[in-house]
Amino acid sequence: MKEVDYIVLSPGISLKKKKFRKNLTKFKKKIITDIDLLYLSGLKFKSVVITGTNGKSTTSKIIAHLLRKNKFNVELGGNIGTPVLDLKIKKNIFFVIEASSFQLSHSKFIHPNYAILLNISNDHLDWHGSMRAYIKSKLKIFDLQNKKDFALVNEKFKTVFKKRKYLSKLVSFNFKEYKKIKSQIKNDYLKSESNDQNMNFVYVLAKLLKIDKKSFITSMNSFLGLPHRHEIFFKKKNITFIDDSKATSFQATKFALASSKNIYWILGGLPKDKDKIDLKHVKKNIIKSYIIGKNINFFKKQIKNKVRFAITKNLKNAIIQVLKDIKLFKKINNTILLSPGAASFDQFRNFENRGNEFKRLSKLYARKFI
Repeated sequence: MKEVDYIVLSPGISLKKKKFRKNLTKFKKKIITDIDLLYLSGLKFKSVVITGTNGKSTTSKIIAHLLRKNKFNVELGGNIGTPVLDLKIKKNIFFVIEASSFQLSHSKFIHPNYAILLNISNDHLDWHGSMRAYIKSKLKIFDLQNKKDFALVNEKFKTVFKKRKYLSKLVSFNFKEYKKIKSQIKNDYLKSESNDQNMNFVYVLAKLLKIDKKSFITSMNSFLGLPHRHEIFFKKKNITFIDDSKATSFQATKFALASSKNIYWILGGLPKDKDKIDLKHVKKNIIKSYIIGKNINFFKKQIKNKVRFAITKNLKNAIIQVLKDIKLFKKINNTILLSPGAASFDQFRNFENRGNEFKRLSKLYARKFI
């Protein structure tokens, strides 16, 4: 290892668990990522890098869509879909890169023209070892920015940004500007409260890139949402079915619970380390909850005495019970929401598998019970 310039580490490999930990730790200064290789390539491009605990993929996809609709040459990649080294280089190319905390943890050369930090809440602490290390990895997107670059953060991280004395231009906002035009956007997917935060960042970026309001609204109206992210996939009579399987922490689930009324909420799975369920501002929206997965006691303790609940153990039982309860409660409009607030690996291959199974079973039993 002494004879190599860099060690390119695959995202997700933790120095704490790898069998080559001793050598990798010893030569930690040489460890970089594929994103670093892109910035070391000497190629000419502009880039926006998006990170955060929740909303990275959706925001990245929205930004790429916005730029394409406004005649930018865009390539989207990173933690979403295409690896950065497979992105196509074109004249005047603009890369939209989703960066996970795993990728950023070992990054040393990342230098975006526009860096977006959406939010930070408890996640992947078993991998990073502490909340401090997790936050540090996220903040790396600002480290190498210069005075010509822009950093987009919400008010919560404004103080942190200033204390670290980053060189880039800080663009902070209080989420009021987007609200002025939100009513003009006719896309139901983007109008949900779960997407308000994402859209604030996209709107501010649009203004920095001199995309006018009319073009912004037109572009947003043609955007198709990502699967499993507050995806309204089925409606029948007075029932709306929403697949939010990507919500693998409660912080992500809170957005979904705040976006609808008369919710029959399916939750459960593998809870994130130190995650807590706070229903204070959303419990009024919940008619009843249905716990699935192999960690029943964790979720039971979290929601007991806060909302009605049933222990259904799996998706099939949950959906059948929900459809029976809807007839019992007799509400005019109802929402069946899968927003687990937990990882899926106790019963499914991944969150996509969980979401697809929810869709399949929902349509199957809706035909029988509605």
